[in-house]
Amino acid sequence: MSRFRTIAIAVGLILVETACNAAPSVSPSASSGAPAASAPAATTSAAASATPAPPQGDKYKGVNVNILTFNGPQVAEPLQRRAPDWEQLTGGHVNVIAVGFQTIYDKALLDASTGTNSFDAYVFDPQWMGDFVPPGYLLDLTDRVTADTTLNWQDVGPFFRDFNASYNGKVYTIPLDGDFHMVYYRTDLIQTPPKTWDEYLTTAASFQGKDLNGDGTPDYGSCIAKKKGAQSYWWIISVAGGLLQAKGTNEGAFFNTTDMTPLFGPNEAMTKALETYKKTTESGPPDELNQDVGGSRGLFTTGRCALTMDWGDIGTLVAAKDPATGEFPYAKDKTGATITPGWKEVLDRSSGKLVPCDATTCPNAVDGVNYAPFASFGGWSGAVNAAAPKAQQDAAYDFLAYMSSPAISGEDVTLGKTGYNPYRTSHFENKDPWIKAGLSDAAATNYLGAIKASLNSPNMVLDMRIPLTKRYEQDVLDTALAQYLAGELDAAGAEQAIADGWNAITDEVGKDKQLAAYVASLGVQR
Repeated sequence: MSRFRTIAIAVGLILVETACNAAPSVSPSASSGAPAASAPAATTSAAASATPAPPQGDKYKGVNVNILTFNGPQVAEPLQRRAPDWEQLTGGHVNVIAVGFQTIYDKALLDASTGTNSFDAYVFDPQWMGDFVPPGYLLDLTDRVTADTTLNWQDVGPFFRDFNASYNGKVYTIPLDGDFHMVYYRTDLIQTPPKTWDEYLTTAASFQGKDLNGDGTPDYGSCIAKKKGAQSYWWIISVAGGLLQAKGTNEGAFFNTTDMTPLFGPNEAMTKALETYKKTTESGPPDELNQDVGGSRGLFTTGRCALTMDWGDIGTLVAAKDPATGEFPYAKDKTGATITPGWKEVLDRSSGKLVPCDATTCPNAVDGVNYAPFASFGGWSGAVNAAAPKAQQDAAYDFLAYMSSPAISGEDVTLGKTGYNPYRTSHFENKDPWIKAGLSDAAATNYLGAIKASLNSPNMVLDMRIPLTKRYEQDVLDTALAQYLAGELDAAGAEQAIADGWNAITDEVGKDKQLAAYVASLGVQR
């Protein structure tokens, strides 16, 4: 049994008390990991929090910590809001340096690799550990997290603790967020959510052009972000996952685990995934190719879309009042969440052809449907610069542990403005904070159940986490996908462009090295 199968079972046992109202039985950031719009780099000292100030502490008096992160404004928001409270507790001061998503990786890597070390910590994508851990840029946090009773490390869900936070068996990041793609649907319009992508297309088409929120304006069947440079490449992975991976998490969905052949290259599964993804635009807004996740969220929460696919943020955004008007979104109490749709066929890797799902080809299928929920991005996580002065290291760790502590994170994951989604066992077990945040009991049960179903799936797709992951996904995949959607490449041309680009990166690093890293990231025993 792979360690990730064990993780899924462990999560199921730990969270067994959490009710699930998602379809089917295995069935599952403002943005978590996805920007609403690009913005120039900004350095901000955290603004005051509304939380009553505790007595002044002096543990880190005089220590200034610089943290690099994403200017969503999500992700940076809770860091900025909570920092004054932490300063009151400890005397330490946090500066949040917030930049666009496309900038974080390059800015952090350049700063560390040149020895400039202007950042003491990072709140970034744990996928990038393959480029930060081997050279020694991140501080090993293993002993700290296990000894920290305030952090309560064992409360962090096994997947996030053992995969997102760890690299080669050691802990390098503290999770602040948990990310899975899932489908949201209008419960007042759709009785049974789509189980397959074919059903998704059919359902979306049936609502296209209809007035879905009573304002007299035609609305849309599906809203899915497709803008280049705005992390839209994760959506094609969710569509393709169930066609590429069927035999469990350690089979992998990006490369063949024997020779590093790109599965996103020329084959019938990738052609089907690309064509399906493109067809969703036929039931979407006319400017969808220029729309990021903030745009699609805005359309769904205001009642203009019947379906969308997103991280966990929509579940909380639809429950929050508009601070300007004091009104709830149109989609409040009209939103359901479910595991990402699957497929009834899967890639035969030896032939490159699609074959029907059966007990042999799709051993994890439910009622003939192969679900492959995608842990896209994985969740924003905090890491400490190994070259920072010890005082800054200690203070940075203390602040990140404070942000991740059960009491603080238990509130922040319920607020759509943070971009943080649940990742602790306690986040799933205790529904009170969710209800306090505006979700009904039924909505909280459905939302948490949908995430839990994804987390527990034995066929969960792990995001890529090898050296130069950023270039594989943000550069090559995103570019080829944008060219395909714009009609500059056909499906075959896009598949070849992805394969050529990925093979070039693999050869640059070394195929044996990349294969070893990929296999290790999946927990495959060789």
